[in-house]
Amino acid sequence: MPAITTSPADLYRHSLRLLLDKDIPAWVGLWAEDGIMEFPFAPPGRPRRLEGKEAVAAYMRPYPDHIDLHDFPEVRIHETTDPETIVVEMRGVGRVVATDSPFEMTYVAVVTVRDGLIVSYRDYWDPLAALALDSTGLGEGDR
Repeated sequence: MPAITTSPADLYRHSLRLLLDKDIPAWVGLWAEDGIMEFPFAPPGRPRRLEGKEAVAAYMRPYPDHIDLHDFPEVRIHETTDPETIVVEMRGVGRVVATDSPFEMTYVAVVTVRDGLIVSYRDYWDPLAALALDSTGLGEGDR
């Protein structure tokens, strides 16, 4: 089902609200069937590329059981010369569910939206912070 928002920036803001609400099925609903999610800086043992909506859904389904996001206090969305592509700088904060310890991650994402759905999402997150989270029991594919 196409998203109710029109611009890539609006769709992205809506996606963040869904993550905060822990509504992963609705978040996945913002994806095109053939959407691709990439993690160029993924450490060894972590997926670098997810192909298709179902792969994205499987990857994201357990996310709320491991990371309890509370806020994205800093979100900067930059438009590009391609009206379907945005670059996002943001910080996510919350807690690690297993340990109740604070969670904070800085991200840069390059997101392309076509026909109101995400077709490409390249997520540049900090691999050192991700490795630190591994000590909490988060396994491959759990983020």
